[in-house]
Amino acid sequence: MTTPVLYLLGSAAPPVLHVAEVIRTAQTQGWDVCLGLTPTAARWLDAELPALAELTGHPVRSQYKLPREPDVWPPASVAVVAPATFNTVNQWALGITDHFVVGFVAEAIGKGIPLVAMPCVNAAYVRHPQFERSVETLRSAGVTVLYGPDGFVPNQPGQGRPEAYPWHLALEAAHATISN
Repeated sequence: MTTPVLYLLGSAAPPVLHVAEVIRTAQTQGWDVCLGLTPTAARWLDAELPALAELTGHPVRSQYKLPREPDVWPPASVAVVAPATFNTVNQWALGITDHFVVGFVAEAIGKGIPLVAMPCVNAAYVRHPQFERSVETLRSAGVTVLYGPDGFVPNQPGQGRPEAYPWHLALEAAHATISN
């Protein structure tokens, strides 16, 4: 049996600072993990990128590859977008693919790659009318969006607790997609 491949794709929200712990947990669960980051998340983790590449055994990606460059990751069994910021959720739902993470998952919908998204947004952002529309758009496209009582529940602005981000729910949902 081959090792399932998890694309862990994070955007710039405070829980991304804990991504090394999540990678280790996923690896103990049997995943081969490839880490992709939005450009801002990559900047936040710049000093850790070499160690994260060593931990996963794959280059950390935050940019599109050039057409002449080979793929450096094995094919995904499932992709998890977490933490998914307000910007990432809306760009994805609207098909705005100006960075690698959103470009990959937008195309993955059409390729039939299982997708899990777990937002990380505060309660002020979710009051913007586009956010709920974007969540519904992604769900209607077959994306498992962990938002609400059974997923991420927004905090009030300035009251976030990145250490309490429910990463375990994203990994459980990823596992469920390949168990079916």
